[in-house]
Amino acid sequence: MKDKTKGQIEAFICEAIIKFEKEYMGRGPTETKAYVIKDMIFVRLKGVLTPAEEQLSKSAEGADLIKKTRVRLLEGARILLENIVADITECQVKSLHTDISTKTGERVIIFTLDQNLEEKI
Repeated sequence: MKDKTKGQIEAFICEAIIKFEKEYMGRGPTETKAYVIKDMIFVRLKGVLTPAEEQLSKSAEGADLIKKTRVRLLEGARILLENIVADITECQVKSLHTDISTKTGERVIIFTLDQNLEEKI
């Protein structure tokens, strides 16, 4: 781990999440940023809604449907995401939390790790 900088780890995570979004969700974000904060990794993705989802999100029922669908899809790929982060960080993922805004088209993913990553690098 000492051979990777914090910035490199954040960049590797961004690349991996973008690849995951494109391959698994069918569309990549327009912008992605990852932050290593002690024993957490915070990932912010912008522009994740498809044009159809943007139209659907105009109603409360549509927005709710998008949130439920996106959560279910991510839960199905949870192990894959956890393995991606574990491979990059050499830490085990303790938990994964996510939410999506149907107003802004942003998604956040927070990974908590079994150790303080900042101390390892």
